[in-house]
Amino acid sequence: MAEVEAGKVQRQADRVDALEHKADRTATAETAAWDREHAALRRLPEGGEPIKIGHHSETRHRNAIATADRATRAALDATATAQQAQARADAATHTTDARYSPITVANRIETMGAELRKLERRIIAPCYDDERGYIDATEAQKQARADHLAPHIAEKRDQITYWEAVRAEQIATGQATGHSRDTIQKGDRVKIRGQWRDVVRANAKTVSVTTGYTWTDTAPYAEIQQHQRPE
Repeated sequence: MAEVEAGKVQRQADRVDALEHKADRTATAETAAWDREHAALRRLPEGGEPIKIGHHSETRHRNAIATADRATRAALDATATAQQAQARADAATHTTDARYSPITVANRIETMGAELRKLERRIIAPCYDDERGYIDATEAQKQARADHLAPHIAEKRDQITYWEAVRAEQIATGQATGHSRDTIQKGDRVKIRGQWRDVVRANAKTVSVTTGYTWTDTAPYAEIQQHQRPE
C-alpha cells in the first residue's frame, strides 16, 4: 500500500506540474491576445469617429472595426481558457492535501474497516438451500471462501495498516487530535467545525453535542479540533 500511495502521489505531482505549465502557457497566450486587441483598437480612428459612407476610407475603417472585434473576442476566449487552466492547476494542487486531510484519513480507516468486516462475514455467511432455506455453511465451504477471499482481505488489511500509520503520525505531530470515548466525557467542551459545543454524550464512534436549540448534533471524534475539561 505504501508503494501504491507513493506512486499516486508522484503521478499527482507530475500532473500538477503539467497543469501548471499549461496554465503558464495559456496565461502568456492571454497576455499576447490582449496586446493584439489593444493594438487593433489603436488602429481605429480616434474619438469614435463614425464611418464615412462613400469615402475612400470606408473600407479601411470597416476592416479595422472587424479586426478589433475579432481581436476582442479572441482575447476574451484566451482569458476564459487561461482561467480554466489555472483553476484545474489549483484543484490538482490541493488533491493530495485533501486526500491526506486528517478527517478524510480517519473516515477512510472507518470505511475500510467496515469493508474488511464485510469480507470476513462472507466467509461464514449461511448458504441458501432450495428445500431448507438458509443453512450454516460447511467447513469445506468456509475454507473455499476463505481461500478465494484471502487476497482481497490481505489487500484491505494492508491498506488499513498504511492509513492507520498515517493517522498515528498525524496525531503524533498534532495535525489530528485523536480523541475517542476514552478522552471525551459528558460536560466537556469541544470545538467542532470552528464552534465550541458542550458534550451531551460520548458515543462509541461519535460525540453528541449541544446546538443551542432543543436538539443535539453528532460528529465523529476525528472532527474534534480542541477539547476542554470543566474546571
